[in-house]
Amino acid sequence: MVSADSTILTERQVEVLELREQGLTQQAVADRLGTTGSNVSAVERAAERNVEQARRTLELIRTVRSPVRLTVEAGTSFDGLVDAVYERGDEAGVKIAYCRPELYAHLFGRLEAHTTRNRLDAEIEVGLTRGGEVKVFVDGE
Repeated sequence: MVSADSTILTERQVEVLELREQGLTQQAVADRLGTTGSNVSAVERAAERNVEQARRTLELIRTVRSPVRLTVEAGTSFDGLVDAVYERGDEAGVKIAYCRPELYAHLFGRLEAHTTRNRLDAEIEVGLTRGGEVKVFVDGE
């Protein structure tokens, strides 16, 4: 078994995830570990929450560490968002790594769950890296 040391996962979570990755059912994992299927399910859900929280933490750090950042208010249209990204990039001398349709698709793909009728439902933080990558963070996601 891979060690959970220096991760946010517990040893039990890693053990359950490894066994599930090997194709065992929750009941087979429960039998092997001497517990119940519902306990295995709870451990697996907790592990997935931890993994998602770690992913969100990385998104936040990548956005915070971006040399160029902007806050975009709820209600902003996607066209306005794309315009704001290009304007901020121009101001900072950062060449955005996406053409307009690619940037639109990138942002919409990332923010679709926070959009109604082509407008943002939530305030977002956008970070622009020196290489022109566009990072997005939505609080409370």
